[in-house]
Amino acid sequence: MSKSYIKLGELASYINGYAFKPKDRGSEGLPIIRIQDLTGSSNDKGFYKGTYPSKIEINNGDVLISWSASLGVYVWNNGKALLNQHIFKVVFDKGEIDKDYFVYAVQFSLHRMRQLTHGATMKHVVKKDFENVLIPYPSLKDQRKVAHVLDKLKESINKKMDELTKLDELIKARFVEMFGDPNISEKNQKKVSMTDVCQIIDGDRGKNYPHANDFCNDGYCLFLNAKNVTTSGFDFSNKMYISKEKDEALKKGKLNRGDLVLTTRGTIGNLAFYSSNIPFDNIRINSGMVILRLNHDKIEERFFIEHFKLQLLRIKQKVASGTAQPQLPISTMNKIKIFLPPLSLQNEFANFVQQVDKSKFENIVYLNKTLSSKILSQLGDAIRD
Repeated sequence: MSKSYIKLGELASYINGYAFKPKDRGSEGLPIIRIQDLTGSSNDKGFYKGTYPSKIEINNGDVLISWSASLGVYVWNNGKALLNQHIFKVVFDKGEIDKDYFVYAVQFSLHRMRQLTHGATMKHVVKKDFENVLIPYPSLKDQRKVAHVLDKLKESINKKMDELTKLDELIKARFVEMFGDPNISEKNQKKVSMTDVCQIIDGDRGKNYPHANDFCNDGYCLFLNAKNVTTSGFDFSNKMYISKEKDEALKKGKLNRGDLVLTTRGTIGNLAFYSSNIPFDNIRINSGMVILRLNHDKIEERFFIEHFKLQLLRIKQKVASGTAQPQLPISTMNKIKIFLPPLSLQNEFANFVQQVDKSKFENIVYLNKTLSSKILSQLGDAIRD
């Protein structure tokens, strides 16, 4: 009878990526794959043209595990590339293991590890500790059976995710139906400058701007980093804080409830809404963001958000500046024009979005619960005598 559990270190070798320096990142050669390239939180790829150790080369089918700041397991399928630090490449050179089963088992183990942090920031996982993590280890035949069942479940989930994408498209279509396309000039549509409906507030970049030793894992004021503002809103899986004293020494750049945060450097155009549901009372932006403080007597936030999303591609193409690191200066944002229909119509649209969001939220909760419970059930069945 095979072992019920096995340590990850007994199954494979885990090769860490290379610590590429900023000067190594260019526009030619093989892409350098960082954690944000795996999570999809950045489109700012760098490339390396030169010699490199063969062990950091990755190819289609390689299993990658991010172990610092963001924990995750991925199957790489985007061609030859080079692995940056803080990511393991898995080399299956020890125990007998089905690769698909391994991915599911590690995915569930990392989920459990994140839960054990109780909301605190997990900076990284020590390699020795990672290799000591136990996963269920049934026979190879049963591993393949489990992977097959979960693959079928994943297909169903992907179909549901397609439905969620269609709901997003429905919101866009409804906006254009009610107000027109913001990227097309229409004679009868009133347009105003962004500054007519919101303040664009920069952060404090003066002498009191926090340095590395000012940050801590817990504290008075959450200080946003680039990973916190994504294409789908806030993500607080990676957090850093400053003290109350440091917060009070800074001037501009602190959020009020109802504010929007917009990324303006590197990955530009990500928006997040600081609603009453966000569980942090004190938040500040970093130097690659601005605050959009809406005049709610003129504009409704969901109307503004969807309007801005529709303009985003054009904004990136035409008003972003900079080469190595794209930037969206406030001076160019001041020139952006937006529709300003009657507030009653904006609120009608916002009510429609709210109903769609409710459907999306219910689907996401269902999918998460289904996936977690199914993985747990399958892994449990796999080791049961």
